[in-house]
Amino acid sequence: MLQAYKLTKRYGSNVALCDVSFHVGRGETLVVMGPSGCGKSTLLRSLNRLIQVDSGEIWFDGESVMDYEEQELLAYRRKIGFVFQQFNLMAHLSALENCLLGPSVAGVPRTVALEKAHGALARVGLLERKDARPSAMSGGERQRVAIARALAMEPELILWDEPTAALDPIMVEEVLSIMGELATQRETAMVVVTHEIPFALAVADRLVMMDAGRIVAEGEPRHVLFESTCDVATKYRRLYELRYTGSLPFQEPASQPGRNGRQAPRSDRHQLFRGTAPSRAELPVSGVQIPTRSRKVLPT
Repeated sequence: MLQAYKLTKRYGSNVALCDVSFHVGRGETLVVMGPSGCGKSTLLRSLNRLIQVDSGEIWFDGESVMDYEEQELLAYRRKIGFVFQQFNLMAHLSALENCLLGPSVAGVPRTVALEKAHGALARVGLLERKDARPSAMSGGERQRVAIARALAMEPELILWDEPTAALDPIMVEEVLSIMGELATQRETAMVVVTHEIPFALAVADRLVMMDAGRIVAEGEPRHVLFESTCDVATKYRRLYELRYTGSLPFQEPASQPGRNGRQAPRSDRHQLFRGTAPSRAELPVSGVQIPTRSRKVLPT
């Protein structure tokens, strides 16, 4: 559905993107991870041409979007939802009115737009709060309204720019659960920039690791996280162990039990880092209940 080919973007001497290429199929969830400043947000914004790249190609449904003029670009962006880190809601509008903006601007009849907005708010569990303004909502509720706003346009693709970064842990669980449900339903493709490792492991079809504007690893999530030798994957493995298994930073065990007559220290907590990815049932998810998606063949 979406193909990006050799995207490059520079800001002076700083290279934000360097020859970045990847694809996303219909209904597929692609997670992008990497350190701050590695180009993840620049990549998302380039996909719907909020940022103009210096070189490269973006194709959507078999058409290049690089030469789209104003009306063609607007039509293209209506197919793509965008959920920002800082919500970007209209403060003077209610939750319902925020969700009505997109369909109304697109020329959808008001009765149909209302139906879409009500349905989107219901999907994120906020229909009863439809008349509340953002100032009267928690951070988690505001982000759920932002998700509903994107869903009201019935997009073919949703771009997520660290949607939980500004939330506290309890609100993070609310938002991740909604995202997980959307992923399992496969109604829309998703490109998700996040640092939430359990979400990536439970929901993503593929995981992309970025560093210094480049893709340094890509593939099945557990393989990338637990077997990749790139520096970024190593750091995420250490983060995973610290945050989700409660152990100390990874160090290779001195020996296996019984080897050379010595009893090695308890090492089951290190098994994630010895070349074999754990099964999904073995992956702790820090209390976040994320639906496990089926691995069906994706349409192109």
